[in-house]
Amino acid sequence: MMDQFIIEGGYPLSGTTVPGGNKNAAFPVLAACLLTEEPVIIRNVPDIQDVRTFRQLLKGIGVEVERQANHMYRLHARTITTSQPDPDVFGQIRGSLVLTGALLGRTGQAMVPAPGGDMIGRRRVDTHVQALQSLGATLKTNQVMHLHASRLQGADILLDEASVTGTENTVLAAVLARGTTIIRNAACEPHVQDLCNFLNLLGAQIEGVGSNVIVIHGVDRLTGGEFAIGPDYMEVGSLIGLGAVTGSKIRIQNAGVQHLRMTQMVLDRLGVELQIEGDDVVLPGEQLLTVNPDLGGVIPEIKDGPWPAFPPDLMSIAIVVATQSEGSVLFHEWMYESRLYFVDKLIRMGARVILCDPHRCLVQGPTRLHGEQVESPDIRAGMALLLAALCARGTSVISKVRQIDRGYERIEEKLRALGARIERVVGST
Repeated sequence: MMDQFIIEGGYPLSGTTVPGGNKNAAFPVLAACLLTEEPVIIRNVPDIQDVRTFRQLLKGIGVEVERQANHMYRLHARTITTSQPDPDVFGQIRGSLVLTGALLGRTGQAMVPAPGGDMIGRRRVDTHVQALQSLGATLKTNQVMHLHASRLQGADILLDEASVTGTENTVLAAVLARGTTIIRNAACEPHVQDLCNFLNLLGAQIEGVGSNVIVIHGVDRLTGGEFAIGPDYMEVGSLIGLGAVTGSKIRIQNAGVQHLRMTQMVLDRLGVELQIEGDDVVLPGEQLLTVNPDLGGVIPEIKDGPWPAFPPDLMSIAIVVATQSEGSVLFHEWMYESRLYFVDKLIRMGARVILCDPHRCLVQGPTRLHGEQVESPDIRAGMALLLAALCARGTSVISKVRQIDRGYERIEEKLRALGARIERVVGST
């Protein structure tokens, strides 16, 4: 039996909360420690299952990992004992892929199997391989991808898609390469920015941080340093959605508001009101949620995309908010063909949702949801179902909550501190 959440919904919440560190920044930032022989200190590391798995991978290849305080780690890649991470551990998380560029940059080779992660559709790695080959790596495939280079050479690279992990792998490999690397059509999400800023702190020469053209002047070595991972804007977006659907007054401190502009714009189309006070986000209670139609009264379309467009990982949250908003809205999730399949669980809870095809669904609200027994199919859908359960009438049971644990640190404790009626039932496995 797996862990479950038991939720009694229909009650407003209140209080102040602080988001954890960005898990999608933790992977590349921790991987970057491989590129220096000196110790580094990383603060605001989220204590979630995926990050614990990643730390296990680092230890397995010879990195000294010491927990110095809550959310703070000292890492020392004095020596790398192997360029082949444990395949069983590697396959548990998608974020393990960033070890490819880091290992190639440090040791000249990387032997990695297929990564794991959420089952939300095909997630190709061709972009990563093509970029690393442009830097001079050769590829052999058997049961693992074996990339090798006697010395990486800078290159002018056009990515065939703005892949986040592909960009991170290319940055990690190029930092110690000979010459200059230009990455065009680069991803520029906050976690990519965190990686580049951290590497620059260690002595890298990276220009264009936050843009889709990144220029990397290779250096001979990197030093040690100390860096704090930024707040998880996915968690912030989830908490905003939580406050909206439960009619709660919530303050989110240290929210990283510079990264929330598109999230605010999209949720505003669903009638969500929020206030920015310094680096805090304040949700007023008892919001009157109403969908804002496009000009001419046309049903609006909410579509995700690469940064700075609306983040794909917040589509599930926005869909739940739409179930509580007056009006109709079309959601177009074009990136992952299985992301929207969780809406059948919302329909069981009483939502009016039509799944048009694997990439689009039409939501008509508001509907009073009712408690139901559901399971979490992935991290973001699991959090969305948690929001639905908290605004629903009656009791809900969410199983497979370890999926939620992979992306949200002790979420039930944070929610209880805001007054949520939620309990974890620990399973036997």
